[in-house]
Amino acid sequence: MEIRKRGLSKLESYWDISQYDMSAESCVEARGGLRVSEREDSGRDSQDWYRLSIPPLWPWQTVVIAAGLVLAVLTGLAHAWCVYSIHENLLWFSHLKEVEREISFRTECGLYYSYYKQMLRAPSIQQGLSELISDNATESKRTINLLRRMNIYQEVFLGVLYRILPIQAYLEPVYFYIYTVFSLQAVYVIALFITSWLLSGSWLAGALTGVWYILNRVDTTRVEFTISLRENWSLPFFALQIAAITCYLRPHLKPIQQKVVLWLMFLATLCFCLTWQFNQFILLVQALIIFTLDCLDLISTEQVTCLYLVQVSSLLSVWLLQFCNSMILGSLALSFIVAALFVKHFQRGLKTGGLAARLGKLLLHTVLVLALTFTINYFAKQALQLRSDEHIFKFIKSKFGLGPTRDFDASLYLCEEAFGLLPLDTFDRLAGTLLAYPYLITLIVLLVMLALLTLANLCDSSAVGRPLKGRFEERPICMRADVAYNLLHTVFFGLLALSTMRMKYLWTGHMCAFAAYGVCGKELWSLCLNMIHCNTKTKLRLIRYTVPLAILGFLYYKFWPKLMTEVSELREFYDPDTVELMTWISSKTPKTAVFAGSMQLLAGIKLCTGRVLTNHPHYEDRALRERTRQVYQIYAQQSPEEVHRILRAAGADFVVMEDSVCYERRHGRGCRLRDLLDLANGHIMDGPGDNDPDLVHASHPRFCASIKTDGPAYTALFTRVFQNKTFHVYKLKKGKKRAKADREPVAMQD
Repeated sequence: MEIRKRGLSKLESYWDISQYDMSAESCVEARGGLRVSEREDSGRDSQDWYRLSIPPLWPWQTVVIAAGLVLAVLTGLAHAWCVYSIHENLLWFSHLKEVEREISFRTECGLYYSYYKQMLRAPSIQQGLSELISDNATESKRTINLLRRMNIYQEVFLGVLYRILPIQAYLEPVYFYIYTVFSLQAVYVIALFITSWLLSGSWLAGALTGVWYILNRVDTTRVEFTISLRENWSLPFFALQIAAITCYLRPHLKPIQQKVVLWLMFLATLCFCLTWQFNQFILLVQALIIFTLDCLDLISTEQVTCLYLVQVSSLLSVWLLQFCNSMILGSLALSFIVAALFVKHFQRGLKTGGLAARLGKLLLHTVLVLALTFTINYFAKQALQLRSDEHIFKFIKSKFGLGPTRDFDASLYLCEEAFGLLPLDTFDRLAGTLLAYPYLITLIVLLVMLALLTLANLCDSSAVGRPLKGRFEERPICMRADVAYNLLHTVFFGLLALSTMRMKYLWTGHMCAFAAYGVCGKELWSLCLNMIHCNTKTKLRLIRYTVPLAILGFLYYKFWPKLMTEVSELREFYDPDTVELMTWISSKTPKTAVFAGSMQLLAGIKLCTGRVLTNHPHYEDRALRERTRQVYQIYAQQSPEEVHRILRAAGADFVVMEDSVCYERRHGRGCRLRDLLDLANGHIMDGPGDNDPDLVHASHPRFCASIKTDGPAYTALFTRVFQNKTFHVYKLKKGKKRAKADREPVAMQD
């Protein structure tokens, strides 16, 4: 009777794949799981009877895995449908004219989408690639390699794919683009589903992860209104990489399985790095996580080396694909990995000795790695003459009060809410969906256990050289390597999100998977049941299934009607002033005309009209940043002669000024664009308030406001050719040497 119950319990728990190889309950043979209970032993006779009476369980395993994968796909498709529906209903996208659809790609999104459009309009694929490699329309008076400068391989790939597939008659190019992005969001949710499934051993955790991700959409994604942003392309691959790392660090993987997972990890990391210019900084944080795991003796030396090499090979592959982009060779991530591997190779006996000795060695090891990192990085940047990423380090220094506060580039970031601290109301929203509570409980409990395990590792001077099995059998608590990685991942990226709100999208998605693991995993519930001395398999199974099902039921009852209302809410795109401006530029200006203005507006002008720009929102180039600061003098207190000289030097034929920038009220005093320019120029800011004592009054009025007076000094250099309630376009008057295109008539419109 006793053996029969065990057999039935296994059959009843077919949806819990932790009974099979997908999860290892014990961390005896690898640095795995939180071992808080022992396996029950059964006699040889009982086991023989079981084998004769109960059929093999491998068909159930196949059914469970298949059911879980189907549910993962359905969850991902549900999220993709949600964001597509919200995007469609927010803009009434299907009923917009082409120019209105293109205007909806705001700021840098429009710039990236313009290259997809350029690939489609090229006479051939080869010529389209040639135009991108030698582009002279994105920055006036300059020829740049866009594949080297920007991360636009995804636009190139989609452009080529759309041209060769027989879908032109059935699907418009813009829908092919946005459907691809929304499909990647489904991949993102599937990757999170798999990660929580691997950690907990139950696909109920994956279902809970997907539901939490969808319900917390405000804090997990912004894809529905920023489709072309690089993060919307890269984060799905980053989630796949995390799932691959989680799988790789699991115990009991065969060598062939490890190789397959490493290749998948490399491909995911390569795609992640290729689609986002900030990849090097994300990989730096991930390298720090691996370094910490190595120092705490939670993963093996072989695993550390393999993870580092995957990162290095991915970065170098992207370096080659981006035509030897110097920013990658000069990245801190690459310098850190090289330093860590070098010091690790030559510093022997790091994990020997008593507690004090090991702490001292770890401190020395960390100092050596960091010192070598900065040394390598300094000499690499000197050799490459690399200064393209200095604005990011200026921003970091200024954010923590370590650098100049008047630097224009740093201030542009500091004054944006997205680069400020994470607002506290974020936690109110996360708590409202019951995500914050299990996340914090899981985080605190695992951090305590990690601290105890680390202390035990450091105190156990005899552990070095002993097999892991013998080492862990003597300890009451241990932690799987995959759990330890995900714990440190959520801690490191959580700190990054707390410091910079825009980085929260790297954290909140993984937060859903981590919290679901805490709810559905065996370890924490076993610990709780052990504390009250009632830990049995039946009770553990009961609580692991009832709690997530109860949470899912509550979320369905409370949020399903709200989600349906949000998805079905109908709105409409309405921006007649911008539509009027783009229509006028397309019909009344030469195709070779060069436009100056704000970065955000110029990206839209390039997409909608194809005109040449003086500057644009892709800020990862020092010369472009300097030109942008110069062009922005149209909003500073400068003389018309100085502004005209600057714009002529940039090759501008027309300048577009926006009332929303000239008379900005969105930011407070000191953070308005005109204030940032005044501070950078050493001028006193407008309006009531304090000014630094070294600032002086400007000798000229604000250009964007004074030019509207049509004074002689302004009309001698600028001619107003277009205006509406939002925009004012002026044509620069030139000397005797004029190009044919400049002599073409330009119609005036009020």
